[in-house]
Amino acid sequence: MFTGLIEEVGTIQQMEQVSDHAVKMIIKSAEVIKDVQLGDSIAVNGICLTVTDFDSGGFQVDVMPETVKSTSLNALKKGSNINLERAMAANGRFGGHFVSGHVDGIGKITRKQKQENAIYYDIQLPEEFVPFLMNKGSITIDGISLTIFQVKERTITISLIPHTVSETILGEKDKGDIVNFECDMLAKYVQQMMNHQQGKTNINQDFLKNNGFA
Repeated sequence: MFTGLIEEVGTIQQMEQVSDHAVKMIIKSAEVIKDVQLGDSIAVNGICLTVTDFDSGGFQVDVMPETVKSTSLNALKKGSNINLERAMAANGRFGGHFVSGHVDGIGKITRKQKQENAIYYDIQLPEEFVPFLMNKGSITIDGISLTIFQVKERTITISLIPHTVSETILGEKDKGDIVNFECDMLAKYVQQMMNHQQGKTNINQDFLKNNGFA
């Protein structure tokens, strides 16, 4: 489990294709390896990956074919910068939102605009994820916990403060670039339960909207 608060920007030192789609990566880092152990989970651009080896300068992960095909990892290369976050500690502050590290898919940046001290991004997502999007709701973009400020059809608008721009890789990205996204976990659970209860309860999307839940 993660919070979406990026701890460090790391760099891919080595990216080796071990089969048609599977990949081994060696990632340079300083912060997230301070207390790392074999088998630990680290979110890489929002993707939960397992540490298979490490030393004083970084760590290694093995990426399964399905993960490579369904995320932006296939667009990375040696020298690419990446967002890193260790799994949430039970005794720490919880400042973001519940993030599983199981990426839902890839979105595309369609607008980037500076607005005073912030940068606005419009990101287009696949149509099937629209039910999980709401104004002031949470979403994870490249592992970063962010607030949705507007939803228009299947495009969301997010705003980055200067700290997020300087401490993550999202500030480097521009119109046309792709990002990993993970919709709010709680929203997905609610939608799943409603689908299973279809016809068995009076609670539906209209009921929730009329009672202030949407």
